[in-house]
Amino acid sequence: MEEQQKSSHVVLVMVTFQGHMNAALQLATILHSKGFSITIVHLELNSPNPSNYPEFTFVSIPDNLTESQLSDKDIPGLVRRVNKNCAAPLQKCLEKILHSHHHISAVIYDSFMFCAQPIVDDLGLPGVTLCTHSALGLLFYHVFPQLNEKGLESPELQALQLQGFHALSSQNPTEAGMEVGAAFANALKSSSAIIVNSMEFLELEVLSKIKQYLPTPIFIVGPLHKLAPTMCNSLCTEDNKCISWLNKQAPKSVIYVSFGSIVNIDKQELIETAWGLSNSKQPFLWVAMPSMDRGSEWTESLLNGLEESVGERGFIVKWAPQKEVLAHAAVGGFWSHCGWNSTIESICEGVPMICRPFFGDQILNASYICNVWKIGLESQNLERGNIERTIKRLMVDMEGNYIRKRAMDLKEKAAFYLMEDGSTSGSFDGLAKHISSV
Repeated sequence: MEEQQKSSHVVLVMVTFQGHMNAALQLATILHSKGFSITIVHLELNSPNPSNYPEFTFVSIPDNLTESQLSDKDIPGLVRRVNKNCAAPLQKCLEKILHSHHHISAVIYDSFMFCAQPIVDDLGLPGVTLCTHSALGLLFYHVFPQLNEKGLESPELQALQLQGFHALSSQNPTEAGMEVGAAFANALKSSSAIIVNSMEFLELEVLSKIKQYLPTPIFIVGPLHKLAPTMCNSLCTEDNKCISWLNKQAPKSVIYVSFGSIVNIDKQELIETAWGLSNSKQPFLWVAMPSMDRGSEWTESLLNGLEESVGERGFIVKWAPQKEVLAHAAVGGFWSHCGWNSTIESICEGVPMICRPFFGDQILNASYICNVWKIGLESQNLERGNIERTIKRLMVDMEGNYIRKRAMDLKEKAAFYLMEDGSTSGSFDGLAKHISSV
């Protein structure tokens, strides 16, 4: 099989979001170590740095997107636009790669780039879906088009008892949301395999439900960030000075605050967040860009004023080396948007969380964190007094000690999972065999 893999060529189609790109590049790195040659197809906007991966071939396709569109709060509308803009260029690109290489073992595409599946079907190539979200997100997006017909009365959904399902499905779906959900579900049905960046012990019940819906082979290959060699994939410049600041803080004393790379926070929430952090009297490291418009005069004034008032107790950066921060002994909590990468990175380091989800699968992840794994608190009322109390509950109170112990228990399980023979390594061997044989 190894000799066959060395002649196997995998094309990996990425989407333009930071977290999705990280997982895709990590997966590509691991597959390359298994003997596969890799071509990365990426959008022009937010392109990865090819010099970081000289062993890969990088090909860009036009996307007709602007930076401002990436911060659009209508995520389904943005995903629909990406697929509409990129379908024709992607088809031409794959035809050209196929003509020059004469063989493509598989096209692995980000689940947000579902336009790839009908294209590879037309070209007679196997398509493999890469889910950079949880298995729960996969389940939700697969059943989402059916929710209007079945509602929440279906036993499959009731059995999960997750508030996140109720919260997401109770929202009135937009036309774009329904269209994207249907296209996502259709792509999954045609995909030859599904790759999920997760750990089986985290989502056993959900994985069981998925297998009832989908006969497609599912490979659980996470946590990718622990399995791939460390490489900075960040589209933003990381401020490593924050590590020197963390080195001066007491163990488990710092609340790390980051809401991801594409979330926009409105003015009032930003003000309440700043005051809540200040009034908590807890040391904090706050990533205040690019999640918010730091370029505006009032934002700069607010953050500068906060830095002056808290002094050495707080540290504000535009972007941080998150994996290094979460692994630091001084960090005792993570106030997060609950993106899947952030969630699984936090689990692997045993850091309990405060959950502030904004949209999509972030809401599902927050429900997992607070209601199933019980390793975090929900930030329900984004008023400075409630923010202060929630931070103290996690960082100071006895309740926080209980949550921290559960988080450390999950960290130990994750470490054991990574060491076990036949878990992640077995999944990758199975994936490599599948790609080589389809």
